[in-house]
Formats: sequence, C-alpha cells, structure tokens
Amino acid sequence: MATPAELAAYRAVGTLYNALMTALVLGLVTRRGEETARDYVFRHFRRQHLEKFLPGLQKLGLADETPAAACALYHYHSNALGGVKTGFLRESDRKAWVRYPPPRWIWKGTAIAAVPHAVSAAMLHGWHGHNGQSLGKPNLGFVCTGMTVDGWPGLEGYYCEYDRPLKEDERVRFAYGKEEMPRIDWATQPRLETANWPEERRLKTFRAYAVEYLRTMLRTLQELLGPGDAQSELGRVARLVGLQFHEETARDMDLPTDLERGDPQSARAFARWLANVLAAEGEDVETVEGADAVTVKAHGWKAVRELALPDPLKAFDAWNELWLGAAAACDRFLAVQTVRSLGARGWEIAWRIAPR
Repeated sequence: MATPAELAAYRAVGTLYNALMTALVLGLVTRRGEETARDYVFRHFRRQHLEKFLPGLQKLGLADETPAAACALYHYHSNALGGVKTGFLRESDRKAWVRYPPPRWIWKGTAIAAVPHAVSAAMLHGWHGHNGQSLGKPNLGFVCTGMTVDGWPGLEGYYCEYDRPLKEDERVRFAYGKEEMPRIDWATQPRLETANWPEERRLKTFRAYAVEYLRTMLRTLQELLGPGDAQSELGRVARLVGLQFHEETARDMDLPTDLERGDPQSARAFARWLANVLAAEGEDVETVEGADAVTVKAHGWKAVRELALPDPLKAFDAWNELWLGAAAACDRFLAVQTVRSLGARGWEIAWRIAPR
C-alpha cells in the first residue's frame, strides 16, 4: 500500500504534466501565433488518436457498441480514467452525446481566457473528427454544440451517423445555439469497475495519463518546430511550471517550502521532492548524500521508453528545465548541476544539488 507521500507524488506528476501541456499551448499562442498553436494541438491529438483509440475501444469493452455510442463512451470512460469529469447520453443508435463540463482541466483556471476558438477546435479536428475514419465508417461525424473557451457551459457535442460519406471538412461541424445536450442524471451515468478502484490505483492511472501527454508533446513539438526551437519553447514553459507548482506539490508531500537558506537542509529537501516525483513517474531512482551535496540519480529515462525522438538530448534539456525551475522555487540559493548521457545501454542521469 502506498504511503501518503507516494500518493502525493502521483498527484504531482499529473499536476505538473497537465500544467506543462497547458503552458506549452499558451506559450505557442503568444510567441508563435494562433496558427502554430492550432497546428500543434491538431498534431498532438491526432497522434494520440492513432495510438490510443482503437486499442482503447477493446480495453474498455466498447467494440460491440454502435459507432456513435462507442465513440462517445470512449471519451466518457477514458477521460474519467484520467480524472476528467465527462457526461454521456445515447439519444439513438446513430446519435450519442458527450460533454466536458467546466472547469476544463486542459485550460485550467484563468488560462482558458487566452485560448482562441481555433486552438480548442483543433483538438476536435485532431481526434473526434477522425473516429469515423479509424472505424471504417466515413459517414460518422461529430457536431460540436458549444465550447467552454467561447463562453458555453462546457464543451459538448454528439457523434452522428449520416446517410452518406463525409468530406474531410464535414467531419467536425459547429452548431452553436441550434441544439444542446439533453439533461442527464449524473447518478445514473455509466460506470466502469474503475469507480471502485482504491485511491492508489486511480492516482497511478492519472499519472500514466499525464505522462502520455509528455511523450506525445516531446515528439510532436520537435517534428513541428525542429529540435532547437522545440527545446527553446518547451524549456521556457517547463521552467515556469516548475517555478509555479513546486510549492503546491511539495506541501502535498509534507515537504518544507519557503526555504532560502542555501544550506544542506535545503538541498536534502529538494532532492527528496525530485526523487519522489521521478519515482512516481516510474523512473529507477537513487539518492546519494555527500559531504557538500546531494545527488539524485536516474538509471534510464523510462518516460520516453522506445520513443523515436529526432533529437533526444534537446528533448531532455527542455524537460529538465521543469526540475531546474522547481529547484529555484524551493530555494533560490541552491545550485543544480545536471549530467546526462545517452549511450548503447540507455540513459544515465544525475542531478547534483548543493548550496551556492
């Protein structure tokens, strides 16, 4: 059974990587423009769709459902596994609704005010609009009847089977104000056995869901911008996320915050936080205390297992800014020296944490 600190570390992984996804998209909007951000979101969710959708239908036991219901139930159940509240309604065999009520986790807090319509819609084009193609049902489309970023009380819409194959630009249609999802009773929504899972198993699933966002993010961004620009954009926002979320996640682990000592106690506190988060992510971690520093070692980088990255080292350096930002938030008088190598036997990584 996991300890409270281990449960908090699972939550921290989910919190950090969900925040990183939001921060990256907002960073692209403000620094690279709406078109680049839209392109990134489309590619991100199309890649996740192609990797996850059909296997997910089998795992969730939805393969025998009608196409519309299978798609809506897939989003309903898969999002529930990731800790996202979602509603479902089967209106008929050919029409089924799905709804993501506020708050939208992907645009958490006030971040939602900076997300353009086209960037939010890119998720639907990347995933929802391709479900029919993956199922071999070219007559299946998605009709969006509202998005939270546009002021509607949730992102909602329905899958519908038409009487003819749809053109590519017809697979996602927007029909604001023309229809809305009928009332649902939250108490009678479909339930998987996951509803009875213990907290540890649910948090591990939440953690895994968020790590998949990181894996998709690293590869997609390098392919879109090139490794150098991807490192610049992701590294910038990763550092900010570390700065912003260290205190919240450390407090949840019952670790000290507001340290400005620049002493061995601060180094040990941050080393413990870093080792907890990396271990919760699934890394093989050890901590070594020396006379003047604490070193956290990771044998491998399991989060990117078998991931074909155009430039793995630049991806690592961008990801590493998350931990450097967190260290600065923990105690700005700490120095963190990162040593990383990628050889035939895989990654060897060490963070040497010492007062400066």
